[in-house]
Amino acid sequence: MTNVTYTIIFYLFAAITVFSAAFVVFSKNVIYSAFSLLFTFFGVAALYVYLSADFIAVTQIVVYVGGILVLLLFGVMFTNKIMTTSLRTEVVNLIPGIAILFAVTGGLLYVFYTRANWYSTGVQLQGSVVERIGFETMSRYVLPFEMASILLLLALIGAAYLARFDKVQNKER
Repeated sequence: MTNVTYTIIFYLFAAITVFSAAFVVFSKNVIYSAFSLLFTFFGVAALYVYLSADFIAVTQIVVYVGGILVLLLFGVMFTNKIMTTSLRTEVVNLIPGIAILFAVTGGLLYVFYTRANWYSTGVQLQGSVVERIGFETMSRYVLPFEMASILLLLALIGAAYLARFDKVQNKER
């Protein structure tokens, strides 16, 4: 493929990601917002693939799309009266928000174009990144990996404890 094709593919996935993320923020319906979050996560994963970060792309899909987004969708769909609930805020700070958006965007673009030393290299990555990550995780970083898994297990147990139904039923009596 040519350079122009790569550029078109990049801008296509970047546009999908940005527009679906904007729809997440500006949608008034929670279910539409959650489903457009799906496209945002897939767009980010496609950008990772484009950047030759295949492990991070697969992790993005498995963790965010497979885990967090499905959990969010189940939570939204199992909530009673979600379609009739008005989730609008009374205070709208549109003018200060747009001013801050332009100030931050302008500052970032200024830093990127004036301060950053961008370079490209002709060296292609050799071998599998996944193999190296797996080796490092199971050799040098096995203790932090196990500590993180125990912490996540404790968070899951705590969430299950907080979401028990018998606690709510006992308070009503």
